[in-house]
Amino acid sequence: QVQLVESGGGLVQAGGSLRLSCLASARAFGRYAMGWFRQPPGKEREFVATISWSGGTITDYADSVKGRFTISRDNARNTVFLQMVSLKSEDTAVYYCAATENTWASKRDEDYDYWGQGTQVTVSS
Repeated sequence: QVQLVESGGGLVQAGGSLRLSCLASARAFGRYAMGWFRQPPGKEREFVATISWSGGTITDYADSVKGRFTISRDNARNTVFLQMVSLKSEDTAVYYCAATENTWASKRDEDYDYWGQGTQVTVSS
């Protein structure tokens, strides 16, 4: 069983930055591919970013965040990060961290076995 705890959310003005963190309880954290998803108010959950297991050499992003968000991982600290810059009002959402050891990385939420409780990000315009 893997527990994930997100932190770093908050209220920020448009154009600002935030860094989200997700701490995993997993042993052998490097075996897990990690993803960030978000759920805007009144909408379905959507993919944001993913990073491959082990060294995290492969990353992928939703088109809406490419060039603004960066996913990274620190296996020694069992943590995955999401650096967000140039935030827009449409980035307002609850952000979720997810983990899977079933695939090297994925954009599909059904591929992930473990989810955090989420952290709220609110971008004011």
